[in-house]
Amino acid sequence: MRVRAVIFDMDGVITNTMPDHFKAWHQVLAKEGIHATHHDIYSREGQRGLQSVYEIFNEYKKPYDLKKAKALLHEKEELFKKITQTRFITGSRSILRDLHKRKFKLALVTGTSRHELHRILPDSVYNYFDVSVTGSDVKKGKPHPEPYLKALKKMGLKASQAVAIENAPFGILSAKKAGLKCLALETSLPRKYLKEADAVFASIKELRKKVKFILI
Repeated sequence: MRVRAVIFDMDGVITNTMPDHFKAWHQVLAKEGIHATHHDIYSREGQRGLQSVYEIFNEYKKPYDLKKAKALLHEKEELFKKITQTRFITGSRSILRDLHKRKFKLALVTGTSRHELHRILPDSVYNYFDVSVTGSDVKKGKPHPEPYLKALKKMGLKASQAVAIENAPFGILSAKKAGLKCLALETSLPRKYLKEADAVFASIKELRKKVKFILI
């Protein structure tokens, strides 16, 4: 694959924080009588929090109130801070290190806020990235293409010059709508939920075995 840049999602691609997000969401939603499933949360990975609350409340036919939703989201984020530990997806740091050494441009596109990004991701990993776009930097989060379009603009590249690596449906849709090719990892959801990606891999190890990135 001939590209100049590789754009990474964070949760489920670089860091293994989705289980902690699920625990926090499940606990705060249970207080509202909503017993959220893994699919409810994992399928929305990358989406802005308030939009997730709105959609989940609608699906479970619960009355939605913006003030209440903001309070619930704040409670979820505070709980996540208490329980999360930075764990990395196997192979994520080595692929970043290798691509950086080979002079590829690297970008990070995540629905996580910028404040949380710097709390979760150590500088030793964050510094591999030339560009980062967080949930704090966009008006519309995934699955809207704005996050990926913003990353491309900041790098000064066309979509044809880059590829995205994602792990969830909304992230894949965001990348594809931005005109990017997208490779997906089965780190959070099984293959049947990742059909919109150009290719799906069980792990970073399999991706690296089957895809050779060539700098253009």
